[in-house]
Amino acid sequence: MKRLSAILPLLAIAAPLPAFADVNVCVIVSATGPAASLGIPEQNTVAFLPKSVGDTAIRYVVYDDATDPTGATRNARKCVEDEKADVIIGSSTAPTSAAAASVAAETGIPIIALAPVNVPAEVEKWTFRSVQKNEQMASALIAHMKGEGVKKLGFIGYADAYGEDWLTTITPMLAEAGIALEPVERFARSDTSVTGQVLRLLSAQPDAVIIVGSGTPSALPATTLSERGYKGTMYQTHGSATRDFIRVGGAAVEGTFLPVGPVVVARQLPDDHPSKEIGVAYTEQYEAAHGEGSISAFGGMMYDAGQLVAAAIPGALEKGAPGTPEFRAGLRDGLENLNEVVSVNGVYSTSPDDHFGHDERSRVLVTVENGDFRYVPLD
Repeated sequence: MKRLSAILPLLAIAAPLPAFADVNVCVIVSATGPAASLGIPEQNTVAFLPKSVGDTAIRYVVYDDATDPTGATRNARKCVEDEKADVIIGSSTAPTSAAAASVAAETGIPIIALAPVNVPAEVEKWTFRSVQKNEQMASALIAHMKGEGVKKLGFIGYADAYGEDWLTTITPMLAEAGIALEPVERFARSDTSVTGQVLRLLSAQPDAVIIVGSGTPSALPATTLSERGYKGTMYQTHGSATRDFIRVGGAAVEGTFLPVGPVVVARQLPDDHPSKEIGVAYTEQYEAAHGEGSISAFGGMMYDAGQLVAAAIPGALEKGAPGTPEFRAGLRDGLENLNEVVSVNGVYSTSPDDHFGHDERSRVLVTVENGDFRYVPLD
């Protein structure tokens, strides 16, 4: 008994030291399946995320959902039940992000999506993004279209949440700019042919075509348009900002215009751009590990997510120890009140009404030129 009583005071002293507990970050990416060209650089970037904040270590575990919403749901539950996650990062696509976000909200865990997903209000409370709003990206494209005198725009996009959100977003913006949107065609991520859709696009004779897809599947409409003799301007979304897209699309995607996060062309940015210094540093770090030209906006989104978690940890530690509901709620509150957090894909200032946190510093316009992305200044 004396020995036990002697130990009790030591336990009492040890208990109030939560700052030395690990913060558990559970990462879900689409490292296989149709979105692998997004998920692989995201997975690779986990190695470069912050390992600690002060005396608090950060532990990462990574799951692959194979670009399957059911897999994302299953992995999110593993994050909660097996990994005791304090925060989830993921997933790579809008459908998989929506699936994981539902589990996160249900269990009271903040999640940083790597896709511009829209979710119900009760899920939005716990959902943040390290990717730009589609409205911001679309504004760069429409500014270029107006400068090029585009009056009629053809649309071919994914028949899923990503494609539909872009269609919903861009329709009123085009109307305001005096650009007609017709025809509207859709395709699936797993499609191997879009000949019918392309023939309908060509018959409408648009001035330009926007392809709303992501990763390598977004090259399919471009190559089909080229094979059918289309000579007009092609636009893509930031979902296609990978060099795998250029590799698969080849000559067919030369001259395509895309809005991207600044990290894609970090070395080409003006010296006064806030993301240039950190973007160049991350680019050099990533390319040293994975080869010249391997940098991707999607890896940048993972890098940003890590910076956002790190920025929210100090305030959360004041609310409770890692592993507790109080700490997780504190992380959520911190992620909702970020102020000028500079990272490779932009500057983040969030609020209860804005869980993206980006402004115009978070997107630039590029074109595909000689098999690479070239920065295009916007007036």
